[in-house]
Formats: sequence, C-alpha cells, structure tokens
Amino acid sequence: MRFVFFFALFATATLAKPQHEVIPGWPQLPEGHVLGLCAGLGVDAQNRVFVFHRSGRVWSNPFPKEAIAAPTVSVFEGATGRLLNSWGANRFIMPHGLTVDQAGNLWLTDVGLHQVFKCSPSGEVLLTLGEAGVPGEDTTHFNLPTDVAVLADGSFYVSDGYKNTRVLKFSATGRFEFQWGTQGSGPGEFNLPHGITLDPQGRIIVCDRENERLQIFDAKGNFLHEWKGPQIGKPYGIATSPDGHLFVIDGGSPSIKRELRGKAVELDAAGQIIDTFGSYGKEAGQFQLGHDIAVGPDGAVYVAEGTGARVQKFVRRKAAD
Repeated sequence: MRFVFFFALFATATLAKPQHEVIPGWPQLPEGHVLGLCAGLGVDAQNRVFVFHRSGRVWSNPFPKEAIAAPTVSVFEGATGRLLNSWGANRFIMPHGLTVDQAGNLWLTDVGLHQVFKCSPSGEVLLTLGEAGVPGEDTTHFNLPTDVAVLADGSFYVSDGYKNTRVLKFSATGRFEFQWGTQGSGPGEFNLPHGITLDPQGRIIVCDRENERLQIFDAKGNFLHEWKGPQIGKPYGIATSPDGHLFVIDGGSPSIKRELRGKAVELDAAGQIIDTFGSYGKEAGQFQLGHDIAVGPDGAVYVAEGTGARVQKFVRRKAAD
C-alpha cells in the first residue's frame, strides 16, 4: 500500500506543470570570480544569499593539506544576484554545508578539516568545534561532517556524516548533549546523513542520502517515520521555507531514469508533494548534481550544484502563467 501511495504522488507531481520557474542570469558573477563546485548555501533575513564553494578545488583522496587560496564564501543580493562580498580565502580545505541561523550567523562544515564553524556574516569566527585535520568518533571530533541545523535558542544539530553516520546535538555554547545513529538502513540508522533541517513542529529531518530517504525524528532523536520513493530520489540537501514547507534537492538516484533525476521537490508537513521542478541537464532550470537548497524570506528557492558548479534561483509562477 505504501508503494502505491508514493507512486501516485510521484505521477501526479511529474504530470502537473511545475509551480516554480528559473530566473535566467542569476547571479551576476564578476569576471574572474570562480565559484567551482557549490556545496552549501543559505539566505538571511536581509535576503542575502551566502554560497559556500570550492573555487576550483576537486574532491580527492586524500584531501589536500593546504587551504584554498581563493575566497570560498560569496554573498549575493537575492533580488538582483549582484555580488556583495566574498571571504574565506586561505581558511578552508573542502567546503561542504552552510546554514544561516535565526540571528543571521553562518554555520559552515569543512569535511577536509573535520570541523564545524559558526561565523558572522562577514566571516568572523565565533565558535569552532572539532580538531583541525583530525577525524574522530568521540564527542569532540567529527569525521567529514556535512551540515548543521540551528534552533531558536542557539542550540544545534550536526549531521556527521560520511564516516560516523550519526547526528549530534550541542548547546548554544558548543557543549555536547546527546547523539544518535549508526551505520545501516533501519529506523534511526544512516548511510551518509548529508543534509539536515528543522521544521516548525520541532522535528529534525535528515537526508539519509545513500539510503535514498528522508528520516524524521523528534527533538530528542527518536525516530518518527521516513519518506522515500522515486519522488524523493537521492536527497542531498533540504531546507524549510517561511511557510513551513520542505524543499529537497534530489542529487540523482541511479535507480531511476536519467530524465527523472536531478529535481527539486516541495513537500508539506505531512510529506505530501506540492511541486517538483527542474530536471537533469546543463540548461537553465536543470541540474547537474544538485548539492544543496535554500529558501529566502520572499519564498525564492536557490539550488547549489556540484558538477554544474553554479547556483540557480527559482520563483513561484504567477497564477495566470
């Protein structure tokens, strides 16, 4: 019965006209300003879009030891796409997740440094967790941490990540509180927790990427349910919109046809699909390895691409379209 329910949702979503359309030409990149792979992004209350990017560096094993010399955080005006600022040069090894909290601070994860950083919008480091370049599985170390979700009181969850397959909860000052998750495919188990967000109900939603599902937990990490199926695909990134909807970027599951990969999905609080938009490809409105997704205060949706090495902006179509 569950399979039929999911399939019906997927069929309805793909046959309907997408409710979102791309804004061509966004952002405006100055000559010589290279983003490279765009790993994480977020939008603040001033409608500034922050992009965490690798500036030409590619994933390698082992990671390079030296920091990326070019800026790795670019700040754009949401309305126009104009570059406002850039920072992060000579600081990060392998940029990954970026989250903007309610106070406007940025939370960045670096899978090369195995660290989590809280920064001001201009790049001042306010808090650092983890030991630089030292992976670990205890409560003071990470092993390729991927993303952060922050509560209104400043406490936060970290998805950790490629190796430790767990989620950790910390106080606003960085004091460890609790954790959950082990390797596996059962409830509360993970195979690469890659993106994480909080919804208005206080639930934690985790992109369990290689298990191709979203897992939903209560504030204490207790498993509630999962959403999965071809309509979800392989979820890489997730964001909560101002109206409480969830936006997911499907990086592209090899288990489905290529033309059905690489889409963005909008869901309501019950997991019902509201919209799907985008497809696999290089053109405007298409995706090559969508890696993260964010929603602005005006409802505009932004998608960061890995292979595509770009950020795209989408807005909801007018009713008459």
